[in-house]
Amino acid sequence: MMYKAMIIDDEEPVRIAVNKLADWKKYNVDEIYQAENGMEALKSMRELRPDIIFVDMNMPVLDGVRFLEKASKEFPDARFIVISGYDDFSYAQSAIRYGAVEYLLKPIDASELNRSIERAILSINPEETFEEKEENYTTAEDVILLIHRTIEERYSENIKISDFSDRYFFSREYISKLYKVKYGIGIYEDLSRIRMERACDLLKDQENQVRDIALRVGFSDTNYFSRAFRKYTGITPTEYRRSVTGGE
Repeated sequence: MMYKAMIIDDEEPVRIAVNKLADWKKYNVDEIYQAENGMEALKSMRELRPDIIFVDMNMPVLDGVRFLEKASKEFPDARFIVISGYDDFSYAQSAIRYGAVEYLLKPIDASELNRSIERAILSINPEETFEEKEENYTTAEDVILLIHRTIEERYSENIKISDFSDRYFFSREYISKLYKVKYGIGIYEDLSRIRMERACDLLKDQENQVRDIALRVGFSDTNYFSRAFRKYTGITPTEYRRSVTGGE
C-alpha cells in the first residue's frame, strides 16, 4: 500500500528539512505535498486526501491548534504529527486531544521523525511491514552520494567506511579520496561536523542533559563526546551552553 504525506509549516526551511530527512521510500510514501498555513492545507486536503500530515503549531491564518481541531473532525482517518518549536504543555495537550500520533520538537531529528512516520503508518495499517529498499549503486560516484546521505540522516549510528567499501567493492582509500574531492572534507570529518552542529542545537535547550545529547549524536561515552566537541568548537559543551544561554 502506498501513502501520501503533507507538510504544513510557514517556514520553508522546515518543510525542506522534513522532506529531506524522511525516509519516504522505506515507508511507501510516494506523494508529498506542502502547505504554508492551516487554511491552505485544509483546502488541499479535501482534494489530495493525504494519509500523514506534519503540522506546525505556530502558523499564520489558521494556527496548529485550530487546524487540528477542524482537520481531525473532517479527516478522521488521517494521522497527524506535530512538529513545533515550542515545548509548551498546552500545545502538547491540544495535540493529544485531537489525536496527534507524535509531538516532535524543532530542530528536527531524522531518527525521531522516521519513527513517528512508522508509528503513524502502523496505526493506519497494523499489518504493514517496512523493508530497506536496496538500491543499485554501480559507480563510485553513486557510493559517494550514498555515504553523504547516510551521514546526514543517520549520524547517530556507528558509520564505517568499510561497510560501504565491502558492500560495493571499492577500496576505502578510493572512496575517501573521491569524497574529499567532491565535498572538500573527509568522510569522518564531515560526520563529526554534522554531529557537532546537531549537538550545538541541542545544547541551546537547558533541559537536554549533556550525556543524553552525546547519545543522540552518536557517542556512547560522554567524555569522548566532550573531547570531540572541544576539538571542534574550542570549548567544552558546558562552556558552549553558558555562552549561548547565559546560564550557569
